[in-house]
Amino acid sequence: MTTTSTSTSTGALMSVLVPAVLVTVIASDMVTLTLPSIGDRFGASEAATAWVVTGFLLMFAVGIPFYGRLADGWSVRTLMSVALALYVAGAVASAAAPSLLALVAGRVLTGVGAAGIPVLAMIAVARFVPADRRGAGIGLVSAAAGVGTAAGPALGGLVGDALGWRSLFWIVAGVGTLLLLWALRAIPRETAGAAEPFDVASGILLGIGAGLLLLTVTQLQATGADSPVPWTCLVAGGLALAGFAVRNSRASHPFVPWTLFTSGALTPAVVVAFLAMATNLGVLVCVPLLLIEVAGLTPTQGALAMIPAGVVVAVASPLSGRVADRVGARRPIVTGLVLMAAGTAGLAGIAGTGDPVLIAVATVVAALGFILVMTPLITATAASLPPEHVGIGLGLLQGAQFLGAGAGPAILTAVLVATRDRGGLAPWSDDTSAGYPEAFVVMSVVALVTLTAASRIGRTSAAASHPAPSRKP
Repeated sequence: MTTTSTSTSTGALMSVLVPAVLVTVIASDMVTLTLPSIGDRFGASEAATAWVVTGFLLMFAVGIPFYGRLADGWSVRTLMSVALALYVAGAVASAAAPSLLALVAGRVLTGVGAAGIPVLAMIAVARFVPADRRGAGIGLVSAAAGVGTAAGPALGGLVGDALGWRSLFWIVAGVGTLLLLWALRAIPRETAGAAEPFDVASGILLGIGAGLLLLTVTQLQATGADSPVPWTCLVAGGLALAGFAVRNSRASHPFVPWTLFTSGALTPAVVVAFLAMATNLGVLVCVPLLLIEVAGLTPTQGALAMIPAGVVVAVASPLSGRVADRVGARRPIVTGLVLMAAGTAGLAGIAGTGDPVLIAVATVVAALGFILVMTPLITATAASLPPEHVGIGLGLLQGAQFLGAGAGPAILTAVLVATRDRGGLAPWSDDTSAGYPEAFVVMSVVALVTLTAASRIGRTSAAASHPAPSRKP
């Protein structure tokens, strides 16, 4: 969408985008450790209580592509305001919920709002930040997402234990309200022509398919592979995506223009985003388990051992964006994947030692590699897309990341359990560490395979591809 906008400083814009993404990501996982308390309060089973998280995640998966598509014709300021308002309303409803069903409904509403915030933040950077600083801006937003992912469960557990689980939602509602008020001032107003129409039914099928694939993963973890529920979700999700492909290809105004996949870097970017995020989340899940089961640390100590990786994410994200602004995206992405492969291979080799220091170092290497991949990847993708389709392109990229975050831990945990049941396959593993070397070897192989898709990402600097939109003086 070609726009003109009122003048707003980059600093003011980032001052709303970064905390909005941080709070959104924290909110997605903050209730994980308080689920037993919620179940006790409402007398609900573990499976029923899990919908407090699952309902949020499903709406997140369904909503991401819709917000991206809407952003191609609507003002980012308007959409971000709507997303934050829904987010706050859902948090208030969750905090005041008199029953588990009401709590799940509140979390669903929160997810509807939260789905738009990360993708709209990336679109806002691509639309309003000058080209030579765009990578650094995306890096700051990526840092917020990384810190939120690492801090969400621990912060939620601490606050929930101290003040009760309802306090989590009241805090989120208060912070969200402040962000909504600031967004109305910090995000530029835009003047645009008529929004391009698109086929809504195609978008619904895409969202349902993505949501059912995510539900497949969560149900595999909850019920196991012997239950028919996850396989039913998988088949239904596949049918929904097939229906999307057929309808989208025939629509006069498709939800996703096929030219985005046939004439640009979007397809390899989506593949890289999915596989890199799956590997990264696999590390974040398996390393704490390794530290607890093999190194003998307590859960709290295991969480603390992940702090260095979180610090690296926070510091390196904006730096990797600046690197992409200067040298282009391909070199840092390739370097990052090599570091991810090296870090996970190192974890495979030292898993049996249980040495927390060595494990923390290898985890930092893998985390640094992930940041060198994702920030330049988003920057390059935004630059390679036609201006009128940046929204849906980044929406699909964010959706791939989100699905990778759900699929990675589930698949790698399954590898861990399956190989452990067989006593381990790696000759250097023992009874205590069996399964972990194999899981980390799989992650290393995935990172190396991802290099194939990364090799198709353009060599030119993202900063030079598309100029920032003009602004009124």
